[in-house]
Amino acid sequence: MADATRIQIPAELEQSMDAAITRYPSDHRRSAALPLLHLWQEHFGFISDEAIFWIAHKLGLEPINILEVVTFYPMFRQHPAGKTHIRVCRTLSCAMAGGLDVMEHLCARLGIRRPNDGDEMHNPIAVSADGNYSVEFVECLASCHTAPVCMVGEKLLEKVNPNSAAELVTNPQSPIGNPKLAWPPNSLEHRLVYKNVGRPGWTTDIDCYLRDGGYEQLKQALTLSRDDIVNKVKNSGLRGRGGAGFSCGLKWSFIKPDEKRPVYLICNADESEPGTFKDRYIIHDDPHQLLEGMLISCYALGAHTAYIYIRGEFPEGAKILERAIEEARQHNFLGKNILGSGFDVEFYIHRGAGAYICGEETGLIESLEGKRGYPRIKPPYFPAVLGLYMCPTIVNNVETLCNIKHIIAMGGAEYARLGRPNNTGTRVLCVSGDVQRPGYFEVEVGAVTMGQLIYEMAGGLHPGRKLKAVIPGGSSAKVLRADERFKLKERKADGSTIEREISIDDIPMDFDSLAAAGSMAGSGGVIVLDDSRDMLWVLNNINKFYAHESCGQCTPCREGSLWMQKITDRMLRGGGVIEDPKQLKTIGDNIAGRTICAFGEACAWPTQSFVQKFPDEFAARAQKPIPPPLPPEYTSEELIEEQSIPIVPMAHDPGWEKAGAKGTI
Repeated sequence: MADATRIQIPAELEQSMDAAITRYPSDHRRSAALPLLHLWQEHFGFISDEAIFWIAHKLGLEPINILEVVTFYPMFRQHPAGKTHIRVCRTLSCAMAGGLDVMEHLCARLGIRRPNDGDEMHNPIAVSADGNYSVEFVECLASCHTAPVCMVGEKLLEKVNPNSAAELVTNPQSPIGNPKLAWPPNSLEHRLVYKNVGRPGWTTDIDCYLRDGGYEQLKQALTLSRDDIVNKVKNSGLRGRGGAGFSCGLKWSFIKPDEKRPVYLICNADESEPGTFKDRYIIHDDPHQLLEGMLISCYALGAHTAYIYIRGEFPEGAKILERAIEEARQHNFLGKNILGSGFDVEFYIHRGAGAYICGEETGLIESLEGKRGYPRIKPPYFPAVLGLYMCPTIVNNVETLCNIKHIIAMGGAEYARLGRPNNTGTRVLCVSGDVQRPGYFEVEVGAVTMGQLIYEMAGGLHPGRKLKAVIPGGSSAKVLRADERFKLKERKADGSTIEREISIDDIPMDFDSLAAAGSMAGSGGVIVLDDSRDMLWVLNNINKFYAHESCGQCTPCREGSLWMQKITDRMLRGGGVIEDPKQLKTIGDNIAGRTICAFGEACAWPTQSFVQKFPDEFAARAQKPIPPPLPPEYTSEELIEEQSIPIVPMAHDPGWEKAGAKGTI
């Protein structure tokens, strides 16, 4: 057993670790587990056994407390990678754009043998013989409109040409894969939160922000009572932009005005829903807008400490926010007695380490406390009642918090005039997949239809192609067929409602309309699929994502997500049997509604909807006769390789354990 007291590390590294520990309450030092692991891995390249003992001793924990964190988060590795480590995105938008080919070309060029299909989850990193390079598939890198993308070290490379992938690695300064990605607003847009994204001459420093009227809404808010601010947010009708669409003002009102315990605000910047990339550009192009929205929110909630939980895959974004926080502190917008108001507040950056489940607010809180990101049961663990450190906590998404500044500027009632009733304000829609101009578009909620978004804003489909389906709210949203008809209720001016039947092109892009159409607005990630797409292949890609990202806490989700992946894997390889489509739906049905958090629905809904909406495609790949009940010896390979499967009765005597591979004695 390692003696943590005898392990020597550089003094500068230990100083950085000591500074990281001070960001958390003294009686909750465990929260520093992820920051310390990041610092160790950045310095030494991997997390050794000695590191686990040393960090545990540093934080007053048992080694198992650190080991369970290291083995949970995909970004932490227990063995050395190559000197140059390359992460290639394999999720849907990138896979559709050639991300899998990027990996093939990289491995061929660098002499790396990739793990066998399906083994990437357990053996993710493959290293070249000389140790100079290593590669791994990773899940969504939140730049779906510039697919395919990869990360070389901490640098994101976009629109990577598979044939040029090796050049990008051997010559990181190459302009290939690093296009200038900014374009003027579309005429159908209403840019509010995105006003400064891609704006000519705009920079992220505080002086530029102040010249444009930055922090004026904070000054205004400090003259108001906290109730006034909460009421403005309520009157605005703002709904959360992270995916759930819950009323922001109502969530805030759960915090008691006379609360004696510390109140915390957490900004959820763990943007990892495939198809979604809106928060990345706020962080990279307009960090002070986010900070101003958070400051107003902290004042309204009586929160003196706020954490920005940012994806581990956003290293540059974390640095930009660190600089912005320091600039804000120098101008007395942060710290003690901000702007002479008597209000004290501090912000800290907390980097995640690659777990999608930490986008769920209670999983995020567990992660922020230095543990595995296992979601909590609600009730009783509603964050506003029992959140971070069992204290009242508000968790809001990046885009949601940015809107607070504009609500103060406009007033709640005026903000509510934007969009539609119960779907107020603006929101950023992310379009990727089979369109000619994928990108981000900020629109009034419900002011544009699906057809306008795809054909007028995103440039339509590629020449010669037709629309086949749309996933309207990130990969967890149920898919909509292009030829479906939808019945939506519409409220008339006199208050009465009428029902009308519409096509997919006519669906307004708002929360309620998409829910009525049988899907959801979710995170605003719109993935467009044309008629060249194999729906089984698409679902298999999505299933792999959810099988990889299940936290494993709930049995239906842990087992079922992997079963769905294995079945679609086998069907793609020619081993589909007649019962597979029905079995897929049954598995999804037995996951949804039977888990602690909404991840169960997130992984089940794609399977349920794809099998229902495209039955012919799934039936065509499920032609083999039903095999006998499968004993462990009957592998998927046999189902794939054998042209016919003998149908025989199940063995009952002398017992199943003596039955052969074909179910016979």
